[in-house]
Amino acid sequence: MKNFLIVHHSPSDNTRRLVSVMAEAAEDMSSAQSLTVTTIEALQCQPEHVLQADALLLMTPENLGYMSGGMKDFFDRIYYPCLEEKQGLPVSALIRAGTDGTGTHRALMSITTGLKWRWVQEAIILRGDWQPEFLNKADELAGAMACALDQGII
Repeated sequence: MKNFLIVHHSPSDNTRRLVSVMAEAAEDMSSAQSLTVTTIEALQCQPEHVLQADALLLMTPENLGYMSGGMKDFFDRIYYPCLEEKQGLPVSALIRAGTDGTGTHRALMSITTGLKWRWVQEAIILRGDWQPEFLNKADELAGAMACALDQGII
């Protein structure tokens, strides 16, 4: 059994919709119940959740040119407990940015590089006003990661 962890900070209805779509897509990709999908709020996620994960998908809005405070808090709490144990952890991210998203992307890359996690898919940045297409992007990202984990590709 493999564990796919989706860690999110989703303070708005639209970001909660993104997380819901990601969770459904990941669960749909599991063949023969060989994949457990756990979706957890960043403020509730503990080091034990990450230590049990075989792959990790992050979802954060951009706040003031940076990841959300909830996501930063997540990294502050799990960094040292997971530093040695989870090197090479497959990771990707979905960033919901009103305008740019590059500051958030840069921060995620810096922290995950310090953790020595392995990016298996470039982060997707959803820029601008809300668009229904954002849900498709979330579905594709989570589904692809879950499928790759389920099939032993990542």
